[in-house]
Amino acid sequence: MAERGCPLEAVPLPAEVRESLAELELELSEGDITQKGYEKKRAKLLARYAPLIQGADPSLQAESRLPGPAPSTAPTLRPQKPRPSNTRDERFRSDVHTEAVQAALAKYRERKMPMPSKRRSALAPASAEAYTPPDTSSASEDEGSLRRPVRLASTPLQSHPSVQPWLGQAGQGSSTSSSASSTSSHPGGSPAAALAGPAALAHIDLHADPPDVTTGLGQPRHAYRERPQPASGRGAPRAGSGSVLETAGGVPVNSRVSSKIQQLLNTLKRPKRPPLKEFFVDDFEELLEVQQPDPNQPKPEGSQMAVLKGEPLAASTAWPPSLLAALRQWGTTQPRAPCLTALDTAGKATCTLTYGKLWSRSLKLAYTLLNKLTSKNERLLKPGDRVALVFPNSDPVMFTVAFYGCLLAELVPVPIEVPLTRKDAGSQQIGFLLGSCGVALALTTDACQKGLPKAQTGEVATFKGWPPLTWLVIDGKHLTKPPKDWHPSAQDVGAGTAYIEYKTSKEGSTVGVAVSHASLLAQCQALTQACGYAEAETLTNVLDFKRDAGLWHGVLTSVMNRMHVVSVPYALMKVNPLSWIQKVCAYKARAALVKSRDMHWSLLAQRGQRDVSLSSLRMLIVADGANPWSISSCDAFLDVFRSRGLRPEVVCPCATCPEALTVAIRRPPDLGGPPPRRAVLSMGGLSHGVIRVDAEEKLSVLTVQDVGQVMPGASVCVVKVEGTPYLCKTDEVGEICVDSSTAAAAYYGLLGITKSVFETVPVTVAGAPVSDRPFTRTGLLGFIGPDDLVFVVGKLDGLMVVGARRHNADDIVATALAVEPMKFVYRGRIAVFSVTVLRDDRIVLVAEQRPDASEEDSFQWMSRVLQAIDSIHQVGVYCLALVPANTLPKAPLGGIHISETKQRFLEGVLHPCNVLMCPHTCVTNLPKPRQKQPEVGPASMIVGNLVAGKRIAQASGRELTHLEDSDQARKFLFLPDVLQWRAHTTPEHPLFLLLNAKGTVTSTATCVQLHKRAERVAAALTEKARLSAGAHVALVYPPGLELIAAFYGCLYCGCVPVTVRPPHPQNLATTLPTVKMIVEVSTSACVLTTQAIMRLLRSKEAAATVDVRTWPTILDTDDIPKKKLGSIFRPPSPDVLAYLDFSVSTTGILAGVKMSHAATSALCRSIKLQCELYPSRQVAICLDPYCGLGFALWCLCSVYSGHQSVLVPPPELESNVSLWLWAVSQYKARVTFCSYSVMEMCARGLGAQTAVLRTKGVNLSCVRTCMVVAEERPRIALTQSFSKLFRDLGLPARAVSTTFGCRVNVAICLQGTAGPDPTTVYVDTRALRHDRVRLVERGSPHSLPLTESGKILPGVKVIIAHTETKGPLGDSHLGEIWVSSPHNATGYYTVYGEEGLQADHFSARLSFGDTQTVWARTGFLGFLRRTELTDASGERHDALYVVGSLDETLELRGMRYHPIDIEASVIRAHRSVAECAVFTWTNLLVVVVELDGLEQDALDLVALVTNVVLEEHHLVVGVVVIVDPGVIPINSRGEKQRMHLRDGFLADQLDPIYVAYNM
Repeated sequence: MAERGCPLEAVPLPAEVRESLAELELELSEGDITQKGYEKKRAKLLARYAPLIQGADPSLQAESRLPGPAPSTAPTLRPQKPRPSNTRDERFRSDVHTEAVQAALAKYRERKMPMPSKRRSALAPASAEAYTPPDTSSASEDEGSLRRPVRLASTPLQSHPSVQPWLGQAGQGSSTSSSASSTSSHPGGSPAAALAGPAALAHIDLHADPPDVTTGLGQPRHAYRERPQPASGRGAPRAGSGSVLETAGGVPVNSRVSSKIQQLLNTLKRPKRPPLKEFFVDDFEELLEVQQPDPNQPKPEGSQMAVLKGEPLAASTAWPPSLLAALRQWGTTQPRAPCLTALDTAGKATCTLTYGKLWSRSLKLAYTLLNKLTSKNERLLKPGDRVALVFPNSDPVMFTVAFYGCLLAELVPVPIEVPLTRKDAGSQQIGFLLGSCGVALALTTDACQKGLPKAQTGEVATFKGWPPLTWLVIDGKHLTKPPKDWHPSAQDVGAGTAYIEYKTSKEGSTVGVAVSHASLLAQCQALTQACGYAEAETLTNVLDFKRDAGLWHGVLTSVMNRMHVVSVPYALMKVNPLSWIQKVCAYKARAALVKSRDMHWSLLAQRGQRDVSLSSLRMLIVADGANPWSISSCDAFLDVFRSRGLRPEVVCPCATCPEALTVAIRRPPDLGGPPPRRAVLSMGGLSHGVIRVDAEEKLSVLTVQDVGQVMPGASVCVVKVEGTPYLCKTDEVGEICVDSSTAAAAYYGLLGITKSVFETVPVTVAGAPVSDRPFTRTGLLGFIGPDDLVFVVGKLDGLMVVGARRHNADDIVATALAVEPMKFVYRGRIAVFSVTVLRDDRIVLVAEQRPDASEEDSFQWMSRVLQAIDSIHQVGVYCLALVPANTLPKAPLGGIHISETKQRFLEGVLHPCNVLMCPHTCVTNLPKPRQKQPEVGPASMIVGNLVAGKRIAQASGRELTHLEDSDQARKFLFLPDVLQWRAHTTPEHPLFLLLNAKGTVTSTATCVQLHKRAERVAAALTEKARLSAGAHVALVYPPGLELIAAFYGCLYCGCVPVTVRPPHPQNLATTLPTVKMIVEVSTSACVLTTQAIMRLLRSKEAAATVDVRTWPTILDTDDIPKKKLGSIFRPPSPDVLAYLDFSVSTTGILAGVKMSHAATSALCRSIKLQCELYPSRQVAICLDPYCGLGFALWCLCSVYSGHQSVLVPPPELESNVSLWLWAVSQYKARVTFCSYSVMEMCARGLGAQTAVLRTKGVNLSCVRTCMVVAEERPRIALTQSFSKLFRDLGLPARAVSTTFGCRVNVAICLQGTAGPDPTTVYVDTRALRHDRVRLVERGSPHSLPLTESGKILPGVKVIIAHTETKGPLGDSHLGEIWVSSPHNATGYYTVYGEEGLQADHFSARLSFGDTQTVWARTGFLGFLRRTELTDASGERHDALYVVGSLDETLELRGMRYHPIDIEASVIRAHRSVAECAVFTWTNLLVVVVELDGLEQDALDLVALVTNVVLEEHHLVVGVVVIVDPGVIPINSRGEKQRMHLRDGFLADQLDPIYVAYNM
């Protein structure tokens, strides 16, 4: 080895190369790079120095390693032979745990999960503005850069045409390495082989790498983004797939999507763990399953523990009376004694602070602070004021001066982290703390102040949530020298607050822990006694000196004992992880203060370090000994450094917490400590809070080491975590509580939580207090072991209670890390936390994905992590998310900021690049599926309703017979007769006005003009097309008067008109087939249209979509000659077919209904009576004229009632949104009709322009009633917002209402002008799922507002019937709305005449009660309620509430769900959700979400959508599909076409951004 290393040592390498090599070494050790990748990068780094290294074999140059700093700054590290690949992992693993993970995964080897599919463009990095700068805490160039190479099948990236270099705006991040090496490539391999390999044995390490706040800003890095390839268009290439499925229409679907769903179903069919016992009370009281305790779970069997007392605190006379007295004593008697040595990033001592300097500088600062004046010449500070200390981790000298200066001036220091940006993670909470402590002044150094973010004025910027601060620089030249005779009057004994340490809770809130002077002194004395500190000893401190053990040992206790502290900054540890060991060696330090992470890092760089000796150490204090996983670092460190003089008894783990300060510390035997112990505990037992030393079950165990004995002068006990603080049994895990004079006093300014934490009174089982003094809760979970040693198994902050079992976040992280992470994620960047969904904790795991990990690899890793955790911890992970490198929020000194990560996850701003949700396996407390009761007969239901005092749900409109003279009704039986009569009696009376987008009248029609135009059309039909009476004619016209004239022309010659929406010229492919289908299904013998549309129907473009040769005769009516018709056809009876009404339902079914002449005139008559329509009235209509009530209002009603219709074609609103409202105002229309889509356009497009409209003279005070024509549940939110928006234009508050019609009867309800206002009720959504109607108060939980769908029309009778038994229902039930009326359609018109369908829908009879009446089934669910209002006849008014279409309801878990309710929840879940639609496929709930935002943010929605549907509807979402805006198809009435969407999804035609299959 030596010979091989010799030639290399002679070559002096530049500092930055050495730095890069050290980082590379660290990366290899962390498992963040493979051996091959390491060698490649290293060879590249050393390439240019290769000629200098003569005589060395080139292959060896690549292999030999050169970590560590230059010889001038530290002893040289000798390179060493490449080790066999397993040795590295031998050192840094938990054998037992890795074995367990392997065994767990072996069980699942066969299990296949469907992989989410992602649109390629969604893989590109986020936009430049949204990207966070490269993180400074990464350990490699690989981690620090934003480069995310895109995997394109073997095409070199540079040559690929669709890859554009991304603009270098990604923010200039700190350069973490000067190496310009390429991203490492990982050799692929089978998951099984990879798992068995050494990577699986990776050491369990919970730490990120330390950040470097010292390096300058590097060059912006270039990342690459893949653009969608232009050739592919939407619906990218599709892979063929397994089984052939069918869509709703029976079309075979051979698609990737369906096979994935099949795969998901197969995964879900596998037996889950036995379900917990459930119970269920009433039908609609959906109780979540109560978790019954498992009778076989382990229970504590030991006796009750006793309070454990530490050794008494020795009252040594040598100890100074206070800390400031000690400082004064050393500062005056030993002024030259070194107090503190600070190091730079090269490891050189930059400054050694002596006790004399510390005393004089602290005095100067105290004097300056006490004499600082405000602008009003008043003292800025008074004793007891709080002052913020803002110092970087690299400047312990100035911090120590500031801390003691504040104590001397009787001020309370509040040390905080240096804010690096205005949006630091957790910065807002720090601001809250400063505000609540009343901090107005911040002390800092000159260099630090220059680096703070500045406002435009040059002042330090105000950080979000921070109070206004005055910044004071305390470098020597800014301080005032006090007079000789000045002495501070500081009283530093007693209960006054000495300093405040900040602490961040699990939920992210930051509190200030106030430590009194007495506690401070007691802590210093207890640590001195426990650690055996002596005068002039040297201590090496690697911890943060601003808080916790770093502050207590390295700033306070050290000064009390006149010790010399060598402070090693993080920036140096990052460059040279061995630096602290070199300093121990150089300064012959007797004690060292480290974290397990520092030990782990130093193991990596020690190879070949011959001259390192740790024999001087008598104590190596491991500050995070309370982390159960620190044991592996301690063991490995001891193994390696034993040969360098490290004695086993020197390693001293300790447990600390901000509230109780040091809880316990292991003492070396010479200080009277017992031998160290360890326990191998069953994780199953721990999850039940019981200690079981595990012998048989080797796989799921946790090995923990003791954290030593209780501190001198303290008492410790272990109490139950929840509820009354009962003492635990000896074999039970609980929260450790401490009673000690060293504990902190309170949370500053927070009395409530102070009482619960600092004033706990532990009690025995009998309820007797164990002590007359209160105890402080430490937040550490553990137990007292043999020899009175304290064991810690976790922290309360990391505790997650799932079901009835407890799991620790650190344990879950360790298991995830044991699953061969190095190829896919960064080791130190994993966050585990729990979120509450459906009243239980759900585990979420978030990790940073490596840029070079492929989608498939990452998904494999994720699914294996899930399986490992499930097997070892017996708990499911609810969500596993991978985010791009460097995007998780960082804690100030490395590591992930957990609470901020959780906050981002819940707010949907985490922006993951991969997500795997497992609600099916995790959520075991859903209510029991509803069991259908044994069939209750309809007769029993009626009797039951009568007994319960419920009325049968039946209602009717006014009677027609009394309302009108029967002669007139007979005269108006046929519409052609009415038109002729009007042309004869009032020829010049205007019937129609058509407006264009500019508001000008493009055409009008008086009675006689319409009559003459109709005659011309009739003549053309009989002569040109040679049609006889009864022939069907398709009318394909844009909205206008030609359509109306053609309709009456057909009636004049006895033909049956069929109105058809013309195809859209820009979208022929999708609109023309519908036209063709209606023409064919209606057996039309002729098509009447305009010249422009005729050309379109026969064009080449049309020929590409349909067979244009099979069109029937096409006549254009633009230039037909004036001809008088010989005789107008008169139907032989009123039951003859008048017209066909075709429409596509929301379920995607094209249905045409037959309307007879009798039904047509009855319809017009009902509408005339309800809306009080007379020839003098003007009605504004903004509807499509092709089907349903829109067609009736556009073509029929004006001719029947004689009123003038102002026609506003909805397409015109696209170029002038205000056209409809302007027309209503201009023509003073009392009655107006519109559709939801029109209303939405106005609300969106004109909401902010009401003032502009007012200046243009728009006034809506003339409107009596504005009706929305719809076939669905009224959209309350839209109608209410419309009313509010246009209230300023005079729209009466109660004018807006809705109508209801359907296929069997186009107008069942219409508000009309008279009668009571529409009523709104609030119903319980849970009851609704069980077809029950339970009214609740507004605002109560689970309440759903429903508004009445208008008044029932005259002559219409409505009843609510059971969907299955067809019996009548009471008014507390939800059932199908059945209708009986003279204007019901007479049946479906289908080519094949499906009689069964027709009989069922148009001639249904009740199975009980009134069995004579013939009803039509609407296919809609609703209920009736008798209101307190009275109608025109003086009767109590019955209101009809429509809940939703029966065909669209989702039958899930034995309950009935309405898609609109689930969609409303999803739309509320995140601001980026533009629209949403849900449907089911093979019992899976599929949610399609339109994303209004960046594609990179798409995956944020997956968890939020799943959460909200679980919480509000108790349903597990099976598939979440994220698509572009506008993908969800909507019909002309603004209704979602969910079945079309479903067919498109299954045929893989949606081109989704992302499809997540929830497990």
